[in-house]
Amino acid sequence: MSENVVVIYSGGMDSFTVLHKALREGKKVHALSFNYGQRHKKELDYAASVCDSLAVPHKIVDISAINSLIGGSALTSDIEVPEGHYEEPSMKQTVVPNRNMILLSLAVGYAVSLEAKEVYYGAHAGDHAIYPDCRPEFVHRMNDVCGIANYTPVEIVTPYIDESKTAILTDGLNMGLDYGKTWTCYNGREKACGKCGACEERLEAFRDNNATDPLEYE
Repeated sequence: MSENVVVIYSGGMDSFTVLHKALREGKKVHALSFNYGQRHKKELDYAASVCDSLAVPHKIVDISAINSLIGGSALTSDIEVPEGHYEEPSMKQTVVPNRNMILLSLAVGYAVSLEAKEVYYGAHAGDHAIYPDCRPEFVHRMNDVCGIANYTPVEIVTPYIDESKTAILTDGLNMGLDYGKTWTCYNGREKACGKCGACEERLEAFRDNNATDPLEYE
């Protein structure tokens, strides 16, 4: 019998690759997505579509009420999404306070209920400059806590924690994945903007791989 695992699945290209990586490893994947009030929540539609096509059990949990406590991010509040690369200081406006600690805590609770020993999470090296909760030291300490927070320890698995977005895309393209089934842009409009940090890094990864992004851009 395949081992149950939980994959935090946003609908973006990183978690899309992680989802398929877990499936290729023979895991019984339970995908978990969150509506935390993000303006780009159309990513959840992409996540649902992929899971439906793969017959992967998928839950979308509405935790948007947390915005009454942790507002102030361009992703959740009425603040214009900055343009430019992730490494630019302006991208700090896209940090949602304590987001990944909250999401991981919920995912670990779900894993315990499924008797799953692992939660997969798509943090990668390209996020380290701006997002503290994507850095290795955060993951290591969360793993320490998740080892003692319940009767059954749960491990947080981050296959790409030391890899770039380019390397993630390389791995996914080698698996034959279709990235037209993912959404990355922080603006939730009909087409991707091509200018926010998420789009910039995505397009850079495709250029580095000498590949064409299948998404339409404004």
